Amino acid sequence: MITHLIERGETVATAESLTAGLVCATLTEIPGSSAVVRGGLIVYATDLKASLAGVDKDLLAVHGAVHPEVAAQLATGAKDRCDATWGLGLTGVAGPAGQDGAAPGTVHVGLAGPGVLTVRTLDLSGDRGSVRAGAVREAFALLGEHLT
Repeated sequence: MITHLIERGETVATAESLTAGLVCATLTEIPGSSAVVRGGLIVYATDLKASLAGVDKDLLAVHGAVHPEVAAQLATGAKDRCDATWGLGLTGVAGPAGQDGAAPGTVHVGLAGPGVLTVRTLDLSGDRGSVRAGAVREAFALLGEHLT
């Protein structure tokens, strides 16, 4: 994925809730990532989703933080606020308890980029670590699909 971004002259940024920076940290483990990773927003608290990433406060008030549209707005916020070509936004419930009416394992991954605004909703199983790792894998898969 990093190679594809370099070849295309494109960049990526993240706005992460349940993964708390794990997507960005994993990206930057790859040699050459400094050429394409712009940065990331860790928006674990609901109010930070609005103030840092630009998620609509009314959306958060009505639907809570675990909602597909929140993931889409996180992705757009990451892209716009970090001046990147692509933005990844992740929100969900790693567990063990549910949140905002969503069960543990519910994850929404948003992607914003040139002509793209999409969200993938996942139902992941396992403990907190497994859910978070699965969310990272799916975020990379979603971005990778749009880079090929």
